[in-house]
Amino acid sequence: MKIRMIEPVVRKEADATALEQLSPVASPDTELSAVFLDKGPASIESTYESALAAVGVVDKIVEAEQAGMDAVVANCMDDPGVEAAREMVSIPVIGPAETSMQVAAMLGHRFSVIGVLEADVRPFYDHATKAGLENRLASVRAINIPVLELEDRDRTVKALVEQSSRAVRDDGAHIIIFGCTGMAGMAQDVEKGLRREGITDVPVIDPAILALKVAEALAGMGLSHSKRSYPTPPEKEIVGY
Repeated sequence: MKIRMIEPVVRKEADATALEQLSPVASPDTELSAVFLDKGPASIESTYESALAAVGVVDKIVEAEQAGMDAVVANCMDDPGVEAAREMVSIPVIGPAETSMQVAAMLGHRFSVIGVLEADVRPFYDHATKAGLENRLASVRAINIPVLELEDRDRTVKALVEQSSRAVRDDGAHIIIFGCTGMAGMAQDVEKGLRREGITDVPVIDPAILALKVAEALAGMGLSHSKRSYPTPPEKEIVGY
C-alpha cells in the first residue's frame, strides 16, 4: 500500500526527517513517502500558523489521492486541514491529535499531552472537547522547547521525562501523548526515563508513529471516513485559489 505523510511546513528537512523516523516502523508492504508545503510556516506553534498551513495541506492531500495513495497523514499535532481534506478525498485522512486522543482514551482512564510551548494548552483542550474527551484529559504541559530545536534529542527527552513525570504524579495521567510529531522516535527513551523515576506503568504514545499505523490499518481494511459526515463541497467559483 502507499501512505503519504503531509508535512505542513516549508522546510525540505522535514521530508527527510519524517521518512527517517517512520520508515523503520512502516509495514514491509508499505511504500512511504513525504511531502512538504510550497508555501506556509517553517513550523506550527500557533492557531494562526496552523490556519496558514491548512489550505496547502488540503492541496497536498488532494494531490496524494490523485497520485494513487491509499491513505494520508497530516503530520502535525494540530491536525491542520484534516476535516476539510476529508471532504475533498475518499482515502483515509489521519490527524495525529484526534487519533492519539481516541487511542489514549481506549488504553487508559486519563491522559496528558506534553506539548512544546505554553501556547499549546488551549488548542489541545479544544481538540479534546471536539473529540468528546474533555473529561479524560488530565492536563496539557509544555517542555518550552520550540519545534525547530527539538532535534536536540538529549535536551528534549530530558524535558519530556520531567513534564511526563509531573503529569503522572501531579495531574493523575495514566497515558502520556507527545504534543508534537517532531518528537517522533523518543517514546522508548521517555518510558525508560519514567522507569528510572519509579513510574513503570504509564504508556507513552508517539503520535506520528500511531497515525502511520492507523493509516495502514484503515487502508488495509478498505475503510475510510463517511461521506455523510464529510460530504464533497458543491462546485462553485472560488476566487484566488
